[in-house]
Amino acid sequence: MSALQNESRKRSKKRYHTGHHTKRWKGSRELEVGMQGILITCNMNERKCTAEAFNLLNEYAEELYGPEKLQDNNGSSSEDEEAEEDVDVALEKEVAQLKASGTKQERRFQALNSGANNVIFIRTKNLESDKLVHHILSDLHATKKKKSRVILRMLPVTGTCKAHQDDMMKYLTTFLEPWFKTPNCATYQIAFKARNSSHNNRDEIIKSIAGLVGKLNPKNKVDLTNPELTIIVEVIKAVCCISVVKDYTLYRKYNVQEVVKEDTPKPDVTTAKTNTNTTDQNEKSETKQEEGKGEEENDEVQEENKEISEGE
Repeated sequence: MSALQNESRKRSKKRYHTGHHTKRWKGSRELEVGMQGILITCNMNERKCTAEAFNLLNEYAEELYGPEKLQDNNGSSSEDEEAEEDVDVALEKEVAQLKASGTKQERRFQALNSGANNVIFIRTKNLESDKLVHHILSDLHATKKKKSRVILRMLPVTGTCKAHQDDMMKYLTTFLEPWFKTPNCATYQIAFKARNSSHNNRDEIIKSIAGLVGKLNPKNKVDLTNPELTIIVEVIKAVCCISVVKDYTLYRKYNVQEVVKEDTPKPDVTTAKTNTNTTDQNEKSETKQEEGKGEEENDEVQEENKEISEGE
């Protein structure tokens, strides 16, 4: 093969790889430090999960915050009445709209790449993600209506920082104050998970956070059974997502599939044993009573036979 053909093949291969890389990553937006939103986990089907998430979030967001009002590119509401204006003002307005046409409108919910498989991140704007997610789970728990098929868990993200232990502790020092700093106190647990990140030790992170919460108020106590609050720490690559939520145990770790299932109370072993013993005692008592009645009947029969024989 000639040198010219080899050079041609190298150029073609380089052009192919460059185009493929550009096509894959061009315009992609990922989870970054400083964002707020909702982490949603699914099972393999991220596209369908995103569609279900938008439907579910929009439905309940309208209940809490009302319909979403979009703004025109010039900043005025689309429902504003059009005032009469002369030709010069109209031209100036049109020019301003054309200049601003390149800017995108920020919606209430925006799907971003989380940086992990089977996890999507919905960025939120002008709403409290922890309040919204709790409202959704509360309604699903009460009505037991299944409204999604591929969504597994919905975790609010009310704070983000760099996923290094020093940065996390520095950020959490002020982030946790509204819930745990004196005079506030509560029982709590820490739910930590890391994805595509191996530079943090889980046990060390949990121990450090517990020590921090104890410094904020010594009355804060760990409760792994039924805590009042749960500190959620989700690390994805170089970003740490944090939130403090209520009813984490009641709402099945914020799993929308599990929360709609009917509660099945566990049988009380002590009560079951007591009932069994009581049943056995009742059966024995009834047996003795029957045996006693049988003896009395035999005695009466013998006395009757004696009286008959004496009469004869």
